[in-house]
Amino acid sequence: MLNLIFWNDILTYGIIVSVISFFLILILTPKMIKLLISKKQLVDDYHKPDRPSVPRPAGPVILTGIAVAEIVLYLLTMDVKVIAILLSTIIAFVIGLIDDQKKVLPGWFKPVALTVAAIPLIALGAHDTYLNLIFGNAYIPLLYIPLIITIIPIVGNTINSIDVLNGAVSGVMIITSVPLLVSIAIFGDNVAFIAALPLLFGTLAFYKYHKFPSKIFPGDSGTLLMGTMYGAVAIAGNSEVIGVIALLPAVMNSFLFLSSVKKIVEHRQLKSRPTILTEDFMLNASREPYAPVTLLRLILAEGPLPETKLVRQILILAMFSSVLAFISIIIQYYSLQGLL
Repeated sequence: MLNLIFWNDILTYGIIVSVISFFLILILTPKMIKLLISKKQLVDDYHKPDRPSVPRPAGPVILTGIAVAEIVLYLLTMDVKVIAILLSTIIAFVIGLIDDQKKVLPGWFKPVALTVAAIPLIALGAHDTYLNLIFGNAYIPLLYIPLIITIIPIVGNTINSIDVLNGAVSGVMIITSVPLLVSIAIFGDNVAFIAALPLLFGTLAFYKYHKFPSKIFPGDSGTLLMGTMYGAVAIAGNSEVIGVIALLPAVMNSFLFLSSVKKIVEHRQLKSRPTILTEDFMLNASREPYAPVTLLRLILAEGPLPETKLVRQILILAMFSSVLAFISIIIQYYSLQGLL
């Protein structure tokens, strides 16, 4: 087990999986772009003049980089926790790919299907029997299993819901992964920490192509695998609460949407959009009374913004919630030490 290996070996393993994930995605994404263009798997980028066509999805290449890194980590450690995280990620990818290939699926499909992605974490025992809270631990051996089944669909769909602008979802994932990694390093174990590194470094590589102006979109296969892996490593690393705090803007977006629509529905099925595009290609909040309430609509309440500035506002919110997560880590650490 990796927990019994010296720190220099842990550092080596971390570098290996990070480099594999980063460079595989960095190198393979341009090839994926060409392949998707040749197959005419393109979607319109509605927020730009002339609505340029953008290749979609990038999920297969994101999964390739992460999966190869996780397989190498498993061969180095032989820890079944790595396989559990990888299997959950793969299941989420498949669910997203089904959605990518279909025009519109029922709103309930992704949340219900993602419960299956929680099974490897439970079946392979990649979780503990207690929940790390800010001021202590809650021993919940029986409640923990339904909690896992709930967390994975929520986090997967929460990340999926913020994939609305160039670079938004990948930028949020990069920022919020940092406090999660710190939390896992303190409260989790070495295996979970290293298993989480491919998500951060793979997303960093993908951001190069997803930032404004996007050369490729992740698709549901990309966003669901990123969100599910985020939830999986948080569970495996005893850092669920910290993960939620870091994701507060995305969680708030999902809550606002569901509370205003009052049912689970695909964004593509909405009759009224939360934002509108002005003639000068600025995004503005919809004035329709039945338009869903979302994080974007709240940010735009004071007036229209270009896409780049709107994404910047979202990333600033992610940074703010990540700072809150770091503060929570400090409080939790001192509380567990009996110093608070």
